[in-house]
Amino acid sequence: MTIPLDNGYGLLPTLLQFADSMPASLKAYIFLLLTTLGWGGNAVIGKFAVGHIGPFTLSAARWLLALALITAISIPQIRKDWPQARRHLLLLLAYGAVGFAGFNALLYTALKTTSAINCVIEQAGIPGVIFIANFVFFRIKAGLAQILGFTLTLFGVGLTATNGTLASVADIGLNYGDGLMVIAVLLYAGYSVTLRFKPAIHWKTLMAASALGAMLACLPLITTEVLAGDFIMPDAVGWAAILYTGTVPSLMSQVLYVRGVELIGSNRAGLFINAIPIFGILLSVIFLGEPLQNFHLAAMVMVLAGIVIAERGRR
Repeated sequence: MTIPLDNGYGLLPTLLQFADSMPASLKAYIFLLLTTLGWGGNAVIGKFAVGHIGPFTLSAARWLLALALITAISIPQIRKDWPQARRHLLLLLAYGAVGFAGFNALLYTALKTTSAINCVIEQAGIPGVIFIANFVFFRIKAGLAQILGFTLTLFGVGLTATNGTLASVADIGLNYGDGLMVIAVLLYAGYSVTLRFKPAIHWKTLMAASALGAMLACLPLITTEVLAGDFIMPDAVGWAAILYTGTVPSLMSQVLYVRGVELIGSNRAGLFINAIPIFGILLSVIFLGEPLQNFHLAAMVMVLAGIVIAERGRR
């Protein structure tokens, strides 16, 4: 199923149209690298936002903004797609509730009781879970090169998360938060795999329905945050975080990820998820002034080499 394109306004429609004449694999690589760049920036913004806005407030606000933006430019298209979208409305809402809001809510909650290192390493398992799910449910096999590539990217992520000391992985203790991260990994892998069932509707309609599902799923979370006395009124930094997360990772990256999965399948597209920490490092060096270490460079090489091995071996 393809996502129809039109002469919509804005950077995202222009990008999709510009890439439309490229070979499918090249388009997918560009889309997925931009996706992980946007998601990597999300981690940097998260560091800025701590203490300036509550995590669930940020989640709810980002999806409210994303919904408002996509709806503002999509009303005619949504009306056109409504008969088809209505038949699959629960699925479309579930995409947002599970893949968008659910994953991030579990991640935020997990970080309260487990380390960021654990979360990064556990999140790196998403491509492997996608491999397994595709084989179990659809008999889609992962090639040897894909498995080798995934393993190499996993080591690269581990090298990043442990500050260059992979041996320390053996000392990582597991707790309740790690259990939540396992659920989060299963949810996002399930979201990726089930994108094969999305209806043939325009990407604007797809994103509008998914953003609505994500926003609705965030309502009980922000209510809990308020009742627990953890609500923080956003200041200038908090509003900037809402602006970025509501546009780049919530809209641009999500649309491009869906398009990437559509072009090359969830097995191949999922492997790019492990590039998120790499872009997070680069952006932290640029915008936060954090030092670039030798193990960072080694991790970047490992992740990129893993993706190249998986793609070249597939041919």
